Amino acid sequence: MTGKEIRERYLHFFEQRSHQILPSASLIPHNDPSILWTAAGMVPFKPFFTGQAVPEYKRVTTCQKCIRTPDIESVGRTARHHTFFEMLGNFSFGDYFKESIIPWAWEFITKELNLPQDKLWITIYQDDDEAFEIWHKTVGVPAERIVRLGKDTNFWEIGVGPCGPCSEIYVDLGEARGCGSPDCQVGCDCDRYLEIWNLVFIQFFRDEEGNYSPLKNKGIDTGMGLERVASVLQGVASNFDTDIFREIMDFTANLAGQKYGQDADIDLALKVIADHCRAVTFAVSDGALPGNEGRGYVIRRLLRRAVRFGRVLGVHEPFLYKVSQAVIEQMRDAYPELKQKSEHVLRVIHTEEERFLETLAAGSDILGTLISEAKVRGTSEITGNDAFRLYDTFGFPLELTQEIADEQGLTVDVDGFNAAMEEQRKRARSARQETEYISERGVLYKALREELGETRFNGYSTLETDSNVMAILKDGLQEISAEAGEAVEIILDVTPCYAESGGQVADHALVKGPDLTVEIVAVNKPVEGLIVHRGKVLTGVLKRHDSVKVKVDQPRRQDTARNHSATHLLHKALKEVLGEHVNQAGSLVEPDRLRFDFTHYAAVTPEELRRIEDIVNQAVLANYAIEIFETSLAKAKEMGAAALFGEKYGKQVRVVKMGEFSMELCGGTHLTSTAEVGLFKIFNETSVGAGLRRIEAVTGLGVIKYLGAKETQLEEIASVIKSPVQELVRRTEALIQQNKALEQEIEALRNKLAKSEVQDVLGNVKKVQDIPVLASVVAAPDMDNLRGMVDMLRDKMGSGVILLGSTAGEKVNLVAAVTKDLHGRGLHAGNLVKEIAKMVGGGGGGRPDMAQAGGKNPEKLSEAVEAVCRVVEGHLK
Repeated sequence: MTGKEIRERYLHFFEQRSHQILPSASLIPHNDPSILWTAAGMVPFKPFFTGQAVPEYKRVTTCQKCIRTPDIESVGRTARHHTFFEMLGNFSFGDYFKESIIPWAWEFITKELNLPQDKLWITIYQDDDEAFEIWHKTVGVPAERIVRLGKDTNFWEIGVGPCGPCSEIYVDLGEARGCGSPDCQVGCDCDRYLEIWNLVFIQFFRDEEGNYSPLKNKGIDTGMGLERVASVLQGVASNFDTDIFREIMDFTANLAGQKYGQDADIDLALKVIADHCRAVTFAVSDGALPGNEGRGYVIRRLLRRAVRFGRVLGVHEPFLYKVSQAVIEQMRDAYPELKQKSEHVLRVIHTEEERFLETLAAGSDILGTLISEAKVRGTSEITGNDAFRLYDTFGFPLELTQEIADEQGLTVDVDGFNAAMEEQRKRARSARQETEYISERGVLYKALREELGETRFNGYSTLETDSNVMAILKDGLQEISAEAGEAVEIILDVTPCYAESGGQVADHALVKGPDLTVEIVAVNKPVEGLIVHRGKVLTGVLKRHDSVKVKVDQPRRQDTARNHSATHLLHKALKEVLGEHVNQAGSLVEPDRLRFDFTHYAAVTPEELRRIEDIVNQAVLANYAIEIFETSLAKAKEMGAAALFGEKYGKQVRVVKMGEFSMELCGGTHLTSTAEVGLFKIFNETSVGAGLRRIEAVTGLGVIKYLGAKETQLEEIASVIKSPVQELVRRTEALIQQNKALEQEIEALRNKLAKSEVQDVLGNVKKVQDIPVLASVVAAPDMDNLRGMVDMLRDKMGSGVILLGSTAGEKVNLVAAVTKDLHGRGLHAGNLVKEIAKMVGGGGGGRPDMAQAGGKNPEKLSEAVEAVCRVVEGHLK
């Protein structure tokens, strides 16, 4: 029985017993900050058990996606440790109790799952005589197979609140799976006795003194691990050998050019990747994002651990997003949200994977060297400083360093790591002049600032100035001159060029002298107080101590200032429309556009975006004067000035005030009035993380270009559909309606043709022994139509075996059906179609009553269909 079949059978079983099937809750607990993940089926219903909320349904059944991460390192090394798993459960909120759930559980286990009764064991709480009586007298379980256990294993409670005893169902997997001890029994830590279902009886209330009183309305909370049950029913030793994991593992193995079951290290890697990728895929789908804290850290750790195990398989490029796609395809039917959010999930995983791979190679090499050096020295420990350097420079989590070291028989000095971490925090709190520079280039810039003094910036008041060349650098070395064609870095004593900071890009400029032209394309501050200009000598020879004239690219500066001033207006408009919780979280101000990241919990609606846009344009048209002045930080705060992301503030700060509309602390370049923005247009709004949104916009001539492009696009569309631009909406609506009518007409014709073909095909029925068998090649455009024809034939035949095949391009589609009255004679639709599919170079399978398959050899279809009677005869009992 497949994992999918177990899931469906469980839910249907309890649906037949008046339970409401509810979809799985999110992995991120709703309004419950006390827990990081949904780790059990009862978590979403905790308020019902505690009395904080009233349930809509008295009886509920679910298949809940869960994450647990206390034993990440054990994943893949044991048969049943997972980070992500599915928990089947049924719940009663004051409705039925032990007298119902115990017989149901036994019925499901023995009749629906067909587990042999002589292999089943029951545990109960040591004082729960009521449960014993029901198991023994009502159900008929022999007394010697009912084991009483203590409070530590068979009593559920979460402090003050509802609680109660448990009863667990175990399967005896045989002596071969045991520890060999003569005392081996239910409760032993070995693999012989496997617990598959826990029934919790919520019947007491525990008060603050630890007293237990009976509840008036008793409850039921059960949990069955889908992966565990699948391993038992499929007769495999490990959850990883079930179809639930093997599909993903085989996909990964094929991707890496490896095979499962031939090498222990390869097998471990495949197991870890399958498990971790399932967890990451579901978690990201539910809104978690890789980060450095909380859930984000868990996701990042799992993803990075999976990436490292990919290297064991010989994969050194991004691949997890492909494995994630396989997870989505496998699980999309049970969890439709995976498909709906697949683009987001794959993008997040791919991006995070690329970032980590950039650092993993270098970090792994360094750690390998450290391990070799430690072995040469005869030490068994990686120092805390080395572990911290891997973390700080290469993004290696401490746990990853510990795992790799452990594989080589070494440990890591965790206390030393923590001490190094604290030292870094102290350095970050210290004054800027005490900052340490790791690179030689950083040391060089620091020395140059001490030697030459600070660069004076006068670019707020002028775009052109006379200056002196204080230093010339080529490839990190000081030079006395540079000739035409050479790339250089120049340090001047004074400059009007704005250095990149606070999200605003740097100015471009020309440095001019007699017969000299240097084009400046980047300006930055590698150390505080020193401005470095990077560019290329176009003509002449640049010499140290030259007197030069520096001229900023005025149109580019103006376009950049236009976008920067617009970000201030946008920030204020966002707060007005979305709320005061909105704060800047990053920005990019360029000449041709602006990008603004901000905190907000939901996507901004089209209506909200229009209001934001209108508010900004109203402020532009209001022609507010832009005043810029310096004052103390305390005074600026008193005035209500907002601080911007990425800015560093001393005692004196620069305030940018736009009428009475906006006032912010800012070191960037701005206009003299809001009217100079010209126009403001938002062209994109997206999510960039949990609780983070991004708006991209254009101003001035950028808006005119944007609207011009849109107008051209509309004209092209109008030309294609042969309609005036002003009639596009009406014409498009008419075309949509026409298309729908045509689709309905086509579908009706297809149904008519299908019925006609079904009538013709019925003449091909043959008998195999006493069983009607119909096998035929038909004209069906896709699998849906093929299934529809099989359904019609099955209704008309009443009893029999059907197999239809069709071709679609270079592909073969196959659908098989076996009526229920023939299941007991060895006929299984999934098995039949699987065997036929091999004849057309494909594979497939499915349920006993209906299954489908595909193939890649259309020329073999007729031959395969002719073999159906022979195959049916071979399967008959």
